[in-house]
Amino acid sequence: MALIDELNSAVGAAQVLTEGDLSAWEIDWRRRYRGRALAIVRPADTLEVAAVVRACARHGASIVTQGGNTSLVGGSVPDASGTQVVLSLKRMACIRHIDEPNLTMTVEAGCVLEQAQAAAADRALLYPLSLAAEGSCTVGGTLATNAGGTQVLRYGNARELCLGLEVVTPAGDIWNGLSGLRKDNTGYDLRDLYIGSEGTLGVITAATLKLYPQPAAVTTAMASLSTLEAAVRLLDMARSRLDAGLTGFEVMNETALDLVRRHFPQASQPLPRASWTVLLEQSDTESEIHARVRFESLLEAALRDGCITDAAVAGNLEQAAAMWRLRELIPLAQAEEGLNIKHDISLPVSRIPDFVKHTDAVLETTWPGTRIVDFGHLGDGNLHYNVQAPPGVAAADFLRANETAVNERVYNAVMAHGGSISAEHGIGVLKRDTLAAYKSPVALQLMRAIKLALDPLGTMNPGRVL
Repeated sequence: MALIDELNSAVGAAQVLTEGDLSAWEIDWRRRYRGRALAIVRPADTLEVAAVVRACARHGASIVTQGGNTSLVGGSVPDASGTQVVLSLKRMACIRHIDEPNLTMTVEAGCVLEQAQAAAADRALLYPLSLAAEGSCTVGGTLATNAGGTQVLRYGNARELCLGLEVVTPAGDIWNGLSGLRKDNTGYDLRDLYIGSEGTLGVITAATLKLYPQPAAVTTAMASLSTLEAAVRLLDMARSRLDAGLTGFEVMNETALDLVRRHFPQASQPLPRASWTVLLEQSDTESEIHARVRFESLLEAALRDGCITDAAVAGNLEQAAAMWRLRELIPLAQAEEGLNIKHDISLPVSRIPDFVKHTDAVLETTWPGTRIVDFGHLGDGNLHYNVQAPPGVAAADFLRANETAVNERVYNAVMAHGGSISAEHGIGVLKRDTLAAYKSPVALQLMRAIKLALDPLGTMNPGRVL
């Protein structure tokens, strides 16, 4: 086949996979989507990426760019046609340059997020993007989806942490925008256009990222609360008392932590069962003593105020890691419990309690016994509002019969409360039709115009987003 011959010539035959077990590239992380690729192509550098893209353009072949394949919305695996080329960037994992005075780091797109964090830490610097999949997701993937994570409250999404990009266009041209400048008003901001585009406009091959000085101390605590309204009050108090030092504010409902207790009993939980539990993190620029005094003062005030009912402050790094592990175990516990209906939504923080109260009641009325596994990044208004089948009901059967109706009720409530149907996971395949139903027609028209202008042949990750 002519295209395969050209791909072999571009990257070497050993890096073009067409036979054998290709499931690592063809099945998504949730095992919900399974496709069939024409070939898996593994370029070593940007020039090889450009050569692959040009070859695919000549033959009209679609490209699915893939990093760590950790997408939760089916955005990084091929369809079932057997005609799409999966462009795996895992071999492009170099740390190209760290500019300490400029507080920037330039890395290739296939670099695993955890490795980028470690490279910064080796220079006593911080790359603050942090999420559960950081040991397997790639920098390019986090930018393509505009990933969020646990420290958006302080540092922002992936978009806010990126200063420049290197991109291969659908025509196979290379745009080098790796300037590392914090101020550059020379026309349209192409960087922000490509970030969050989910591989539909081009291939991100490298990025220049913002770095920060490592904090002098990081303190972690958990607090029990009786209501979600109290959690919002605690957030206000924490912002007032800790200011920019507040780097994490996660919320978990009782059902979420009960699932962790059931499936991971070895994971210690420092507080008794409560309706809601909050995980707080503070980064301090002065000292550990200063950090601990400020943290304990906040929690003591919250106890006096009746905002929280109990609290525990991590006494060392091991205890802090254990607290964060509880939060990270929730999705794994859900998987052990069985398939569930996931929602990655964002809302104004002020409206989250009303949304949860309203939507919980709607779902309970319609599907009695339904379990709501509610957790997420309260500090930036991002909830993972997941629906588990009632006890005794087969999870797969519940999803098959009710997923569409559950989604409709949840998303209608999200829009009624001024929110968004996707906060940090992207659109992919999972939410493509939903986006068309809830996004402004004018916004959709503009997005389609951009897609047509930059990718007129429609070969870049087709069937995703739009």
